[in-house]
Amino acid sequence: MSDLSIGYAAMLEQFHPTEAVALSALAEQHGFTGVMAADHFQPWVPQQGQSAFVWEVLAALGERTTGDFGPGVTAPTFRWHPAMVAQASATLGAMYPGRHWLGLGSGEALNEHIVGGYWPEAPERINRMFEAIEIINKLFTASIAGKDVKHSGQFYKLESTRLWTMPPVAPEILVATAGPVTAKRAGRHVDGLITVGAPLAKIEGLFAKFEEGAREAGKDPSTMPRVLQLHMSWAETDEIALVNAMTEWPNGGMKFPKGDIRSPFELEQMAKLVRPEDFEGRLVISSDPDVHRAYIQSFIDLGFDRVYLHNVGRNQKEWIEVFGRDVLPKLHR
Repeated sequence: MSDLSIGYAAMLEQFHPTEAVALSALAEQHGFTGVMAADHFQPWVPQQGQSAFVWEVLAALGERTTGDFGPGVTAPTFRWHPAMVAQASATLGAMYPGRHWLGLGSGEALNEHIVGGYWPEAPERINRMFEAIEIINKLFTASIAGKDVKHSGQFYKLESTRLWTMPPVAPEILVATAGPVTAKRAGRHVDGLITVGAPLAKIEGLFAKFEEGAREAGKDPSTMPRVLQLHMSWAETDEIALVNAMTEWPNGGMKFPKGDIRSPFELEQMAKLVRPEDFEGRLVISSDPDVHRAYIQSFIDLGFDRVYLHNVGRNQKEWIEVFGRDVLPKLHR
């Protein structure tokens, strides 16, 4: 079982890349031990205001911090051919050995439709992701062995090639999912699981399927990372914390799938329907650090070994300082 790691979620939808990197370095100074950086082409809503290129930011994070880091998450399926994602990840792995991990997801129209391709239903998006993972794994394995590899599948082709810049050990591949079927496939095909805050019973079911898939592939699920991204709203008062959630992260209160929505301006209109009670069970809103500590601890007790925290407000420096002092030291396995 891995040691507990509490990292910082650098939300590139909200912060200029220079600021996001500086905040990540500040978070490390206050006890956060890694960084998850969001891969978006557009923000969720216009108010968030940014969407930097995640791979360049990850390289800067490698220089400015000393912990683990990775994209949380990137889709290797529409904007990118999986070979390009493999090359980007392998390069970071070679530059920062043992620190970079590759977080993958099946994609959202908000980011992926911009190249003008067909946007399929969710089952096809998931099948595309797992074929992309097959290509990435093939490239990692063959390249470490000094061999070429090729692929011809339902969705992708790869002519004979290898990655010429490759670390001695391939980057860890993590799949993001909130669904049990994908979790089981992830257990079979990748190194670990990423998910977001949800009712504990739902996550227990997710873990059970992930473990089932891992055992089917002859792997020991107890050695495989379970990674959580947790959104919260902390501020000096409960009232400000609520305003921050409603203004900066209304998407956190939208109780419907958002994978097919194409524009931040569409989400902005939907955000007008979000009410404070919609955040219940989805986002802790409180000025009390101990309320947040107890919420985070409940997920650690469930079995997560890496948690990346995102405070939805612009008050990042204050939050980092308060949580570094009053919350992180009290979290435990």
